Amino acid sequence: MMEAAVVLDLSWQPIRFHVPAERTGGSLPDSHDLWTVLWENRRRLLGVAHSHPGGGVPAPSHTDLTTFAAVENGLGVRLVWPIVTQDAVSVFAWRGPGPLAYAPAPGSLPADKRSWVAELLRLSR
Repeated sequence: MMEAAVVLDLSWQPIRFHVPAERTGGSLPDSHDLWTVLWENRRRLLGVAHSHPGGGVPAPSHTDLTTFAAVENGLGVRLVWPIVTQDAVSVFAWRGPGPLAYAPAPGSLPADKRSWVAELLRLSR
């Protein structure tokens, strides 16, 4: 499996799926095209979900945490960061006080907001 991502609007609907050629099973490369999508949609942006190959309960890597912080700093807005595995979805958000203090967001992602999960997993294959 390869990592893939999806940019989500405030209604949890996909704005754009991100599947760069240089992706691996453990990372998504920086992308000017993705940054442009984030910047142009920053007022209606809820977050960016990405896949982690395999199963189990997902958790952010150190690279994920530094990426979350950098993107939020660049956009000037806090986002949610869902991570999807074959059998689970966890949503993370900054909880503070430290710059990398991201933790599971309260509650879970409602089933009616998961329309993009199957496509993200398909693109991860």
